[in-house]
Amino acid sequence: MAPELTEEPPAPEQTGVAALLHPDKNNRVFGAIGHKFFLEDPLTPAELADLEDQTGVSLPGEYRDFLLQVGAGGAGPSYGVYPVRLIQGRWRWEGDGAELADLSRLAEPFQREGADPEAVQLLLSERPEEDGFEDIEDFDDAIEAWEERWESVMWSADRTVGAVVISTLECAAREWLIISGPERGRIWSDNRADDEDLKPLLDDNGASMTFARWYLTWLEKVERQLASVPAAG
Repeated sequence: MAPELTEEPPAPEQTGVAALLHPDKNNRVFGAIGHKFFLEDPLTPAELADLEDQTGVSLPGEYRDFLLQVGAGGAGPSYGVYPVRLIQGRWRWEGDGAELADLSRLAEPFQREGADPEAVQLLLSERPEEDGFEDIEDFDDAIEAWEERWESVMWSADRTVGAVVISTLECAAREWLIISGPERGRIWSDNRADDEDLKPLLDDNGASMTFARWYLTWLEKVERQLASVPAAG
């Protein structure tokens, strides 16, 4: 059984992740083919201090504890927790879409409200359709112009200040950890590739997912799933 949620995530051997380290389990859990239940080494206090000094912000408490006590990334929800690494003297998160986060703006508050929903729906209704054009080049020009408008609304860098991409579900669906602002420490879902704005990730009771709840909910689900499936071979 996974441990109860606490303010301080337990060590790897206590989380139960260590018990999941077995090759034949990698194809039975969604995303495990990516992280293989491997956890990177935790950060040292000095490394964490350097990371926070470079980014100019103190990371949320549950995530700080995870980095120090569990690992710098690896096994976790979906395709895993994006690792944070020191590359050529600079700290950065690594994974699909991680570059969407502006690390120079992590201290700025993440905005709960995105684009006006009515404006988004209006813009979607104006998306050009190929069968409305006799010349394919005219359609290409029209869709390119529309996509520029769409990206300026939905993919503005201002939309994700104060947050980092923490995981991917593939197909450009991602999850963000909010670093600054009222949503600090919570996970937000990003399905902008499917024309949806960012929104809070909620548990079964409709409560916002904190980092620790997000991680331990995944762990509990995986433990139940693997316990119900006979071992291969």
